[in-house]
Amino acid sequence: MSEFHERVFSGVQPTGNLHLGNYLGAITKFVSLQKTHECIYCVVDLHAITVPQDPLELQANTREVTAAFIAAGIDPHKQIIFNQSQVAEHAELAWIFNCVARIGWLNRMTQFKEKAGKDRENASIGLYAYPALMAADILIYRATHVPVGEDQKQHLELARDIAQKFNNDFSESIARNGFGGAYFPLPEPLIQGPATRVMSLRDGSKKMSKSDPSDNSRLNISDSAELIAQKIRKAKTDPEPLPSETAGLAKRPEADNLVGIYAALAEQSREEVLARFGGANFSTFKSALVDLSVEKLGPIGAEMKRLQGDNVYLDQVLRDGAGRARVIAAENMGQVKQILGFVR
Repeated sequence: MSEFHERVFSGVQPTGNLHLGNYLGAITKFVSLQKTHECIYCVVDLHAITVPQDPLELQANTREVTAAFIAAGIDPHKQIIFNQSQVAEHAELAWIFNCVARIGWLNRMTQFKEKAGKDRENASIGLYAYPALMAADILIYRATHVPVGEDQKQHLELARDIAQKFNNDFSESIARNGFGGAYFPLPEPLIQGPATRVMSLRDGSKKMSKSDPSDNSRLNISDSAELIAQKIRKAKTDPEPLPSETAGLAKRPEADNLVGIYAALAEQSREEVLARFGGANFSTFKSALVDLSVEKLGPIGAEMKRLQGDNVYLDQVLRDGAGRARVIAAENMGQVKQILGFVR
């Protein structure tokens, strides 16, 4: 990996209603990574259309994610923020990867089975093949690191398999064209810090999700201070006080979730949180969690709303980012075509 320039790539789907899970699981990591890495952050609108989308909602949701990136602290001048569909090389490399990846590999992808459900014959080809597009998203920039949640690790492993197979299949051409022993890096996952998986406020066994019919199951980044307080106070708990050690959270999913949220927002470990709150009842702990959540999320939500009132600015950020991304992607795509033997 040392021969490759270190670069971070990550994409977020424009699904609307960004919530605490998106913030803690992804966006805060993006903000911290920009201090140490060259970063490319993508709103993956091509992935979004693997399921039906309302065009106007897709536009609004793309701008919402862009606003969230900036409001949370990602600098669009120093890092690249863009939407995937503006850089055609993503789709172009995805087709090549469709010819590299094996059907057996895609058949093992558990997310397709979950999203397609029992009516798999009626699912789109895009939903089935989108892990190859995800691999292209990463590798068109020859990214070395990808911040991912546990649910995306399988797709990153597929990206590594595709990169390895391409490097092996075309090893002679890669060497002949002067690209060294391997063209694509094998991207590494970055899974950082506590609460990478934030659970529902109503059911600690289920992931926090925008698709949950109950809005009380999640904290939306755009929620007001009053709404944040109301949702946390209504969050499901159990009758026991908080334990003093993390082992005491093992069979208490709701308690574990709230402690994990506090730890992530406070940038502390679960052990540090329990050292302070162990033995306390949930009303005391929830009050502290309300104060912390409002302190951390309130300014971001306010700035998001301000930015979402300026579509001209958000669209310009995406265009500028796409232009900078395209420079990298076009150079790499040209080299891939050279390796494959396409006449240019």
